[in-house]
Amino acid sequence: MKQEIAETGAVRVLGWLVGEEDLLPVFLGATGATLADLRVQAGDPEFLASLLDFVLMDDAWVIRCADALGLPPGDLGAMRQALPGGSLPNWT
Repeated sequence: MKQEIAETGAVRVLGWLVGEEDLLPVFLGATGATLADLRVQAGDPEFLASLLDFVLMDDAWVIRCADALGLPPGDLGAMRQALPGGSLPNWT
């Protein structure tokens, strides 16, 4: 997947997350980001990568997001791989 396509997809994931009243506060608390930060950093590939890292932490979140966006769940992982740091090995 090309980085530009991954960025566009990640912005869609951000839009989904903003609408998730139960999950958005968890993301904000875990990252220390504010709602203002979401607006400012929405175009930053590294921020979008961290957003996908967060969603990918839980299979249920991946499925909820993918279903809401009409995507195969594997697309979220492919997006992450195309963004900065995505080619690094995950040792967990």
